[in-house]
Amino acid sequence: MVIGRQPVIDALKAGQQLDRIYLDTRAQGQDIGEIKKLASQNGVPLNYVPVAKLNGFNITNHEGCVALIAKVQYQNLQDVISLVIESGQVPLLLILDGITDIRNIGGIARTALCTGVNAIIIPDKGVGALNEDAILTSAGALERIPVCRVNSLMKAVDELHLNGIKVFASEMTAEKTIDNVVFSEPCAIVMGSEEKGIYPALMKICDEKIKIPMKGDFESLNVSVATGMILYEAMKQRLQL
Repeated sequence: MVIGRQPVIDALKAGQQLDRIYLDTRAQGQDIGEIKKLASQNGVPLNYVPVAKLNGFNITNHEGCVALIAKVQYQNLQDVISLVIESGQVPLLLILDGITDIRNIGGIARTALCTGVNAIIIPDKGVGALNEDAILTSAGALERIPVCRVNSLMKAVDELHLNGIKVFASEMTAEKTIDNVVFSEPCAIVMGSEEKGIYPALMKICDEKIKIPMKGDFESLNVSVATGMILYEAMKQRLQL
């Protein structure tokens, strides 16, 4: 942890990777304003919490501000795309929207690493924390696969489009099944939460909706399992080239 207002400011200015910053809901002052500004510039999520939450870290000198050092080293999306293309690979990226269960995220990361995914893209809010438990659940995959944290998944999709990358949205009501999708071209796959699915505005700007063919009328698959099925179809197609 980074404890206290000035240490957090110093960490942000130094470019230290932070997972998130917890601020006391009553915290005020010029230094709090600076923390908010720097956090926004560095893409670090801010969580406003009661002081009891901060005291729960078993520290007393937090001044209403505690930051958690990131266990995962986040990378710039465009830098990753450029590196993939320069290395002669066909981009395959995975976007996670609203998936909060770290066990699912860990399982997804393991499968993504095994199927050749170049990077996982996550939003800075509304996703499970990539902490020690997530890394453990992923069997270390989260430390090996690039993770890009962005402040807007919609902007990330725009950036993918600018790089000639097609974006598929996994949606159980889609007409096209994954065996009829061309995954061998530059593409990204969006997976939403089991409860809410993909955010409607994000779904709207995706290029195409796709689904896993299913026998029977059961409601849906676990998101980690569904992601694995789609990614293995993508890998199968790419291995046949």
